[in-house]
Amino acid sequence: MNDSSLVRVEQLYRYYGPLCAVNNISFEMGRGEVLGFLGPNGAGKSTTMQMISGNLAPSAGRILIHGVDILDHPREAKVHLGYLPEQPPLYRELTVDEYLAYCARLNRIPRAQRHGAVDAAKSRCGLTEVGRRLIGNLSKGFQQRVGIAQAIIHNPAVIILDEPTVGLDPIQIREIRTLIHELSREHSIILSTHILPEVQTICDRVIIINQGKLVLNDTLAGLQRRMEGSSLLVAFRHPPAPALLESMPGVEDIEILEAGRFRIYHGDSADPAEAIVDRSVAEGWGLYELTPQRLSLEQVFIQITQARPVEGEAAA
Repeated sequence: MNDSSLVRVEQLYRYYGPLCAVNNISFEMGRGEVLGFLGPNGAGKSTTMQMISGNLAPSAGRILIHGVDILDHPREAKVHLGYLPEQPPLYRELTVDEYLAYCARLNRIPRAQRHGAVDAAKSRCGLTEVGRRLIGNLSKGFQQRVGIAQAIIHNPAVIILDEPTVGLDPIQIREIRTLIHELSREHSIILSTHILPEVQTICDRVIIINQGKLVLNDTLAGLQRRMEGSSLLVAFRHPPAPALLESMPGVEDIEILEAGRFRIYHGDSADPAEAIVDRSVAEGWGLYELTPQRLSLEQVFIQITQARPVEGEAAA
């Protein structure tokens, strides 16, 4: 394994009866990285997160945490992991101090170090002033902070956060994003979210899964390049047949907008703009508009996750 790799997932599968919820997923995560984990509902995100965290056994495949196989040596591997599931595992009848002290014991922090670990987690998560309050009486935002505090109380190398801002108001979302950004200075973080601007704000790299399969694994810089140059808006006074445009080198798809206007999708390394200009002049198409289109992350996400599955996948 790469020396800088903290998480390595190899050919991961998970079946529920005949349903393949996670289908041959492999990726690595480096030190100090914030990895955005995206996919539509039912894509297999939470199942994958549960397997990486050791809360669900894979049907096949291997997961290494800091070089330790989590199936063969779960206790040793989990020392390096902190996990916040989509529903935080909170005891509402306990105070924040009581709950975090309990979490410190669960994580086998030595008795002499527990008080300091609780204070450090509270300080980092902005909970110092609410230590004696019942968790059930805290706002949703503060309850999420308590959930994050239990995930970091043993100072793990990797933190897994599953939908940490779901159900929060805009101010609480901003506060949790700031907290995640601060935590990323000392921890590697896997962040599952449906909020796409969150990915652009926080993450270094993005993984998208769809129908249980890995369909994108790229850095944020690579994703930005994908967003910047993948379509052209063109308009002609004497438009050619759409099939003729679609047959040109580099063109992947055509969207007819209105009479004489098209959106032309092309590959990252094959911009057909020059060929379209030359062909328009030669054929007298009367090209009067050619504008590169910048896609939003939402458009990229929809394009990738709505791609037609290969034969056999749909049946699975």
